[in-house]
Amino acid sequence: MMKTKSIILLLSSLIITLWACEPLENSKAEELAAQQDTLETAADPEVIDGYNADKATEYGADDYGMKTYVMAFLKRGPNRPQDSAKSAELMRAHLDNIKRLAKEGKLVLAGPFYGDQDLRGIYIFDTDNLDSARAMTSTDPAIQYGSLEMELMKWYGSAALMEVSEVHSQISREEI
Repeated sequence: MMKTKSIILLLSSLIITLWACEPLENSKAEELAAQQDTLETAADPEVIDGYNADKATEYGADDYGMKTYVMAFLKRGPNRPQDSAKSAELMRAHLDNIKRLAKEGKLVLAGPFYGDQDLRGIYIFDTDNLDSARAMTSTDPAIQYGSLEMELMKWYGSAALMEVSEVHSQISREEI
């Protein structure tokens, strides 16, 4: 009987010890995994805590991940085509110009505003130079015709906008 009690006591102690040590082992494993992740990240000096120096350089980001762009506010111009065929032709040329500027990497973002107000849409150019943006905007057939006018302003925003065109091409089924 005494031998049985000793065996039960020994087994109970062993089970309690193993049970108590299991979280310690899991904790140790998690700690070792975290150290391994840290070592792998440290081995790539370009990516530290999510920061990617190559992308920051490629996109022209400052230390805050930001950069200066020029935004064009497109407003209703005085020469609105009265003929629907001319209006459609002008819109097609306007959209083709947007597509060209985007493919050349000069236009980061463009889009119309809803409604029938005077403010019609925006362009965001990958430049911090107003004259350069003016030259790009002046290639728009709607600007040339006078159906749209523009107002340019420098804007400070996330350099991650530089990924918009690439992502957009992956999610759009139709081209403009």
